[in-house]
Amino acid sequence: MTFSFRHLSRLSLAAGFAFGIATAAFAAGDSNDDTNPPPKTQTTKTCTGGKVWDKAKKECVTPKKSSFNDDDLYQFAREFAYAGQYDNAITVLNLARNQNDPRVLNYLGYANRKAGRMELGMSYYRKALQVDENYILARSYMGMALVEQGDIQGARVQLVEIRDRGGEGTWAYRSLLQSLNGYKTY
Repeated sequence: MTFSFRHLSRLSLAAGFAFGIATAAFAAGDSNDDTNPPPKTQTTKTCTGGKVWDKAKKECVTPKKSSFNDDDLYQFAREFAYAGQYDNAITVLNLARNQNDPRVLNYLGYANRKAGRMELGMSYYRKALQVDENYILARSYMGMALVEQGDIQGARVQLVEIRDRGGEGTWAYRSLLQSLNGYKTY
């Protein structure tokens, strides 16, 4: 089968276009990737007492359902959770309008687990995975909880699930793998 230069040019153009779309889709997905720990913002650098940084007002405010959307509340909660302010994270997550959002459920699991309420935390991880079985961060945190409980086989199952769902190169995968190897759990 012979191809003309024009035909090969069209194939190259089509391949380049498809690659561009795939790259853009990956980049878009990557920008929403919440498997990396959140950066510290004014919420944990400046605010105290469970207050959050309001960019518009340029001050610390008490979080309210009417003041912030669920994405903002989620970001505040993640930051609180990683800063060890678990009760503040739970308070903020409870303000979310969509209490069935797997991200909210996952961080309710994380904050409760880290605050010493392991079974409650595990129940939130299970709820998050009932809503979205592909939510690899919930699988990672659940796996770390299983490591903490001594259920290494259960944690390995979660690691395989993350890998099989396309998450092998993510922080969620690497951090659970490190936990299985005896390193810090998040």
